[in-house]
Amino acid sequence: MSPQTDRIDEPRLNSLDLVLDARNPHPGLAEELFMAADLFGSDPALRRAVTDPGAPVEARQQLVSRLLGGRVSEEALTVLREAAGLRWRTAGTFVSAVERQAIRAALAQAQVAGQLDQVEDELFHVNRTVAGSPELRDALSDDRRPLVARQDMAAGLLAGKATPVTITLVRRGVAAHQRTFANTVDGYVALAAAQRNRAVATVRVARPLTGVQSDRLHAALTKQLGRPVTMHVIEDPTVLGGVSVEVGDEVIDGTVASRLDEARKLFS
Repeated sequence: MSPQTDRIDEPRLNSLDLVLDARNPHPGLAEELFMAADLFGSDPALRRAVTDPGAPVEARQQLVSRLLGGRVSEEALTVLREAAGLRWRTAGTFVSAVERQAIRAALAQAQVAGQLDQVEDELFHVNRTVAGSPELRDALSDDRRPLVARQDMAAGLLAGKATPVTITLVRRGVAAHQRTFANTVDGYVALAAAQRNRAVATVRVARPLTGVQSDRLHAALTKQLGRPVTMHVIEDPTVLGGVSVEVGDEVIDGTVASRLDEARKLFS
């Protein structure tokens, strides 16, 4: 889903988030929702039927129940019925919304296991690995190669070094149709942070931060944004002004770093 689509559909996405958050994130819930997203995504007639604004809400929800009742858990079915009952901008947006809940269910499972921080960090670093290798990036996006082979290639980067949730999400990232692998995994990182009501700041620095600099920048960003922040630091000698901070669509470069009171003297 693009940022613009996210904004348009934000009330419905938030409504669906609350439905999932009230459910038990049992092992298997994410896979059930991924299966449903794939089912609707692969059948244009079905997704049109389940999102038809001219059909009564109850009829759309009953269609979901007939199709998936007995095939998925009651928790998954509740989320899917709620999704079918909402009015989406497009049928494709409905599929993306179901996929979002599958991702959030996987992240909730990691949170229950005490692994959410680890998953977020692993996703960030595998994205950097792919971004730093044009050959790997092209191989993962090459539609001439079988999808499973490309997913196995991405999962192989993490073999023995990542949680099962991270590997599941990386495989899903390779399968994304409308967004690049990098943008898709960036979205996963943002959802992982949002799971704990955190913002994500990607910090590019010309030279490594000292512990004091890192702490001051973290405190400054937390104050600026009004909520906890997860910082991901990338060393990049080409950064002008010594530091560049990206938070969502906003870029705070070294020339305006003085807006962050605690960061004024970070790079002096």
